[in-house]
Amino acid sequence: MSETPCLGCQLANHRIEAYTVYENEWVTCFLDIAPLNEGHLLILPKQHFLDVDDLDERTANEIMKASAMLARLLKAEFQPDGITVIQNGGKFNDLTHYHMHVFPRYVEDGFAWAEPADSTNAKERLSETKERLVKQANG
Repeated sequence: MSETPCLGCQLANHRIEAYTVYENEWVTCFLDIAPLNEGHLLILPKQHFLDVDDLDERTANEIMKASAMLARLLKAEFQPDGITVIQNGGKFNDLTHYHMHVFPRYVEDGFAWAEPADSTNAKERLSETKERLVKQANG
């Protein structure tokens, strides 16, 4: 870690105060300071990673284990209609440190998945897109 770690590194390693709910050797889980709903949590690895494809296997597994545990915790405490687990990468990663959101959802909470206005081209190309991705995956 550099002398001036990123904000995510500072939060995950307790250099900046956060409302920590759970942590282990690999991750720190704390309340989001701008929650979409009460109980909105973030999972950050203690080691610096930027995107999901940068994570090592152990850290990725610990993040997923923590997300399942936190989902159970949120269900027990808030009895939501559902749980959303989401991670934003690239330019959409506003923390510039990998983090996963886990938050309770309610039918009337106003959170929505907004599809692009014109996704017909992508729908028409499903077969071609599948072939391109299979080819890429099999290298």
